[in-house]
Amino acid sequence: MQAGHEKTITTLLPALAGANTIYGAGMLELGMTFSMEQLVIDNDIAAMTKKVMQGIPVTEETLAVDAIKKVGIGNNFLGHKTTMANINLPSDPMMINRDMIGDWITAGSKDLAAVAHEKVVQIMKSHVVEPIDADVVKELKALVAKGDKEFLSQQ
Repeated sequence: MQAGHEKTITTLLPALAGANTIYGAGMLELGMTFSMEQLVIDNDIAAMTKKVMQGIPVTEETLAVDAIKKVGIGNNFLGHKTTMANINLPSDPMMINRDMIGDWITAGSKDLAAVAHEKVVQIMKSHVVEPIDADVVKELKALVAKGDKEFLSQQ
């Protein structure tokens, strides 16, 4: 739980300050330890941070001003069609469970670490690495050769 909290804070705050590169996914203990489970959890944290950084559109439509006027002060406008049409959910995480507790218990009460471990096992069993396109490899080799040539000419 502590790692999740720390990862969220150390991802969200730099993003809000304008950083566009956040490192450390999967790292624990100041990078001395790497955890595949932490990596898949951090993937959710990064996706949620990215969603936050998109912001929330504030217009008369998204504020549902007309619906609020129509429903009236003190009444429930949550069931109004514009509410669901304009709701901006924070994200759609893959690891973080947003079920109600009864549903979570019925599904086996798996904590985030257990769910992340299952995901890691599934990825390790089934993930296929796509080869790099031959044209990209050719360009990379040419770039390295150019860099080597420039470096050697400066020696």
